Amino acid sequence: MALKEISSNKCFGGFQKVFEHDSSELKCKMKFGIYLPPKAETEKCPVLYWLSGLTCTEQNFITKASFHQAAAEYGLIVVAPDTSPRGCNIKGEDESWDFGTGAGFYVDATEEPWKTNYRMYSYIKDELPRLINANFAVDPERKSISGHSMGGHGALILALKNPGKYKSVSAFAPICNPIQCPWGKKAFSGYLGSNVVDWELYDATHIVKSYQGSPLDILIDQGKDDQFLSAGQLLPDNFIAACTERKIPVVFRMQQGYDHSYFFIATFINDHIRHHAKYLNA
Repeated sequence: MALKEISSNKCFGGFQKVFEHDSSELKCKMKFGIYLPPKAETEKCPVLYWLSGLTCTEQNFITKASFHQAAAEYGLIVVAPDTSPRGCNIKGEDESWDFGTGAGFYVDATEEPWKTNYRMYSYIKDELPRLINANFAVDPERKSISGHSMGGHGALILALKNPGKYKSVSAFAPICNPIQCPWGKKAFSGYLGSNVVDWELYDATHIVKSYQGSPLDILIDQGKDDQFLSAGQLLPDNFIAACTERKIPVVFRMQQGYDHSYFFIATFINDHIRHHAKYLNA
């Protein structure tokens, strides 16, 4: 799979790059950001995958989150993919900000007309890591995952559905129980159809109830003044209750005064980088 370099900027001794490739899973051109720390010039490094939220591209995290210094310090490669297929010419793909373009929800769609292209779950789980492993100085056995909002949902379900695949998982303001919130109901009914049993396969609160895998150390930060928390879109309490019931350790930090924005992410991203480095560099 050929990679086309779109941009490259030196940053904290390493390089923040953006590449484009033809995705076999999504049947379109896709971009991803990748930060290569100085350490990657001399040895194989672990990878942290970052999944962004609704309306985002590969650009939001790499330009706004201020993660580069910590990633350079701990020798982590950080990969930030786009949030959906692009330019698939599907009727309705650009009609709303919370469905279609920029809103892939990290599921494999089963419904027409979405099922051919909207396969973000398999893209993140399989195709993207294969591409990264083949083209960069990574240790394929050492990877972790994190994300924000819709991407926090993505990070949680990928870690919970694939025990042992990721060394650690964290999230900022994740959509924890999508089958119970307006965003999730809209996306899942469109991508997955009307049967709620099919929705449960992509709902972290539901999946965690039957999690049997290796121990996972989950870190979640949530802004207390997040407008989407008060609007009932995120529902972290449901996820925490399910984790507690299954005795799965989760560090949940409610951050006073913070909202849903990248200002919130930038404030606490170093804690998350450290959290992952602890397991990736063990």
